Amino acid sequence: MTTTLRARIRAGDPQAFAELFDEYARTLYNHAFRLTSDWAAAEDVVSATFMEAWRCHQRLDATGGSLRPWLLGIATNLVRAQARSNRRFRAAALAAARTDTPAADHADEVASRVDDRRRLTATAAVLAKLRRSEREVLSLCLWQNLDYATTAQLLQIPVGTVRSRLSRARSKLRKLADAELSEEIREPRPANRQVKSDPTTAVRPVQEGTRIS
Repeated sequence: MTTTLRARIRAGDPQAFAELFDEYARTLYNHAFRLTSDWAAAEDVVSATFMEAWRCHQRLDATGGSLRPWLLGIATNLVRAQARSNRRFRAAALAAARTDTPAADHADEVASRVDDRRRLTATAAVLAKLRRSEREVLSLCLWQNLDYATTAQLLQIPVGTVRSRLSRARSKLRKLADAELSEEIREPRPANRQVKSDPTTAVRPVQEGTRIS
C-alpha cells in the first residue's frame, strides 16, 4: 500500500494527497507542536508541510518505505526556517504555553484535570526553553519513534550526535520540568497525590490517527 501511495504521490494524484493528509496530519501536528510549543503555529506548519510536499512531489524517490520520515523532514525544515525568520518565537511560545489552553482529560494518568493542565503547561513551557536542536531529537526519537539512523538522515547530522543530543535533552528536560512544576504549584499538595511526572512522555497534545478539523 505504501509503495502504491508513494507512486501516486510522485505522479501528482490529488486523491493520493488527500489520503496522505488523512494518514499523517495528526502525526505532523504533534511533531510541530513539540517543536514550536504553539498550537496555532503547529497548524500552520501542517498546512505548509503538505503544500511543500505537493510542490516537490516529483522529487520524491520512486521506491522506499513509509512516507512519514519524508513529511517529518519537511516539517522540521519549515520550523527551522520560521525560527530563522522570527527570532522572537521563543517568547511567543512561552506566552502561549502559559495561557489557559484547554487540555485533554487524561483521567487515567493524573489525579485531576487541574493537575493534568499544570503538567501540560509546565512541560510545554520547558520545551520552549530547550534549544531547537534538542526539541528536534526529542520529538523525532521519543515521540515519533524514529531510529537514530533515520533521525540523523533527516537532521543531516552524525548518528553519534543524535545520541548525545537526545541524552542531553532528556536530562535537561527533566530538570527544567521539575523546576517549572515547583514554580507553578504553590499551594500545599495532598500527601497521596503525585506531582512529578516524566516530561519525556508527558506532552501528547492530541491522539494519533484522527483528522484535524
